[in-house]
Parts: sequence; C-alpha cells; structure tokens
Amino acid sequence: MDTPDGFKAELIRGKIVVSPFSALRYLRPMRALRKQIEAHAPKGHFAETSPFLFSFPTAERAYGPDLFVADEASFGEEGRHADGAALSLVAEFTSLSTKDADWNEKLDVYGRLVPVYLVVDMQDSEITCFWDPSPHGYRSRTTVSFGEPLHVPEPFDFAIDTTGF
Repeated sequence: MDTPDGFKAELIRGKIVVSPFSALRYLRPMRALRKQIEAHAPKGHFAETSPFLFSFPTAERAYGPDLFVADEASFGEEGRHADGAALSLVAEFTSLSTKDADWNEKLDVYGRLVPVYLVVDMQDSEITCFWDPSPHGYRSRTTVSFGEPLHVPEPFDFAIDTTGF
C-alpha cells in the first residue's frame, strides 16, 4: 500500500491504520536506543528504524515497528513483508494516537513470539521491557523512569542508559 508522504500503514485489528511518522523530538531517544541495542544485538541480527512491515499470520496482523532488531538473513527474500519470527527485539515509541495499540494489541501479539519488547512511553517518561514470550503473552516485565538504567535480558543482556531520553 502506498501511503502519503510522512505516514506509515499497519494492519491493526483487521483494519489498515495509517498514522504519521514520529514527532521530531523522538529522534534523539530513538537514535540513542538504536545505537545501544545495535552494540548488543545477537550475531547475524541488526538494529534498524527504517519502515518495514513484519507479518504475524497466526494473529492476522502486520506491524511496522518504530525500531526493531531482526535476523539479517530474513531480508534476502522477495516480497514486502518480513516474517515476525525474524525479530529478536521490537521497540515502540508511544504517541497519543498509537499508545493504546502499543500497550495492548501489539503487546499481545509480540508477547507470543518476539523475545524482547520495549515500550518507550513518551507521555509518561518511562520505558518498559517485556520478555519471556509464551502462548499467553510475556511472562516478565520491568519499568523504569527516564534517567534510570533498564536491564534488557538475553539475547541482549545489557543495561540501556535512558538519561538522554
């Protein structure tokens, strides 16, 4: 689907949702998070903020995460949608228009497959790490305020410095 300049499309609750790209003030925390995560990514995985759509066929969903870490080998295929199983981490930066989906629907879908999910809550100045996915969703979570370190478990195993967020 072609979207207007400055917008991205995702499949949420069976509907195509078109939303604007992130606000300018999100650039610094997105960049800081990407650099830190990239240094600890599993072998063969890379961190990116480019707009790619990942499909989750069992949930009939497709999302374009704000930041993701994925197996580089999964991008050698033809097509426009990467397999959600290639993801080792997803980070979503909340906005007023996406906060509900980031905290609810995406949490449920990612929590069944993606090893680590970070919700960077730009309205509440907090970051939450979810990990240990299961058929019923994530089994573990930790939340810290911006300025405090946040431990990211395996397969990353490092602490995010959130002082610049």
